[in-house]
Amino acid sequence: MATVELGKFRNLATTLLVKSGMSEENAKVSANAIIASDRWNIPSHGLMRLPFYLERILAGGINPRAELSVVTDLPSLVIFDGHDGLGHWQLLHAADLAAQRAQDNGIAAVGVGRSSHCGALGIYTWPMINRNLVGIVFSTGPAVMPPWGGKKPLLSTSPIAAGIPTSPPTVIDLATSAVARGKIAAKSQSGEPLEPGWAFTKEGLPTIDAKEALAGMLAPLGGVKGFALATLVESLTGVLIGPRLARDIPDMFASDQASLPQEIAHFVIAIDASKLSVNGESRLQDFAEAVVDSGGRLPGSSRTNPLALNTDDEITVPDNVITSINSWAEKLSVL
Repeated sequence: MATVELGKFRNLATTLLVKSGMSEENAKVSANAIIASDRWNIPSHGLMRLPFYLERILAGGINPRAELSVVTDLPSLVIFDGHDGLGHWQLLHAADLAAQRAQDNGIAAVGVGRSSHCGALGIYTWPMINRNLVGIVFSTGPAVMPPWGGKKPLLSTSPIAAGIPTSPPTVIDLATSAVARGKIAAKSQSGEPLEPGWAFTKEGLPTIDAKEALAGMLAPLGGVKGFALATLVESLTGVLIGPRLARDIPDMFASDQASLPQEIAHFVIAIDASKLSVNGESRLQDFAEAVVDSGGRLPGSSRTNPLALNTDDEITVPDNVITSINSWAEKLSVL
């Protein structure tokens, strides 16, 4: 493991994305979201993913020049076609727009279809949190989880994130599978075993081997309840926005699928927290203080604002990830 300066690697990630064909602005936004995952100590969704994004861009699976086009535009509902662009900048744009529309209308929802992987979902609640709004975000991905009682992968890790404007902010960010697939990939790279109960082989047998798990399936979080939540996420993303169901989405960790667009869907809901109370009073801070007074802590309350990162902060990055990024820098004539 190496401790590196956040600003230096954010700049390097930006440069690599620009060299691969992305615009300066979209590359900056995407690189910031990528590095924010490492700052949040979620390395499975941070710089570890950058080489996979670059591989997919150069192979044609991600369109570096994609622009969002409007499919539906109503006062409280907007749907974009992402044209196979990188998910980070596209979902952040959707979250910003949802926040703006919710300030005007009380509630708003924005979806992006035909997009790509977007990293840690909790990052995209911050355009709402920063405006004192509640934000809820959903996304889909490759099928890795079987339906309850089934033996074939049908659902993605089906992540859900929510931001609540308490002080400090509450940020809920979780996969509806027993573990995020990125964590499986990270353990596969490091050679570490999995926790029992996380995953199955492709034959449906329990495994603690990360490589077998990547080729196999993940267990749902909390059994049948996790499957029910994953069904909700899949319905709001792949089913209703599309154009692909999770079962048809290419695997970003499979090199032989790098040229295939994922066509992932994301969905954001923003709600004006100040317009919800029946008596005009907010109990947000009362609840937040009650959690702390009881000896607990609010979910995600220690996470720094990803839209205001300190460039002097340090992050810890696995040696193999740094080696891979440096290799791409040489390949793209950055170093």
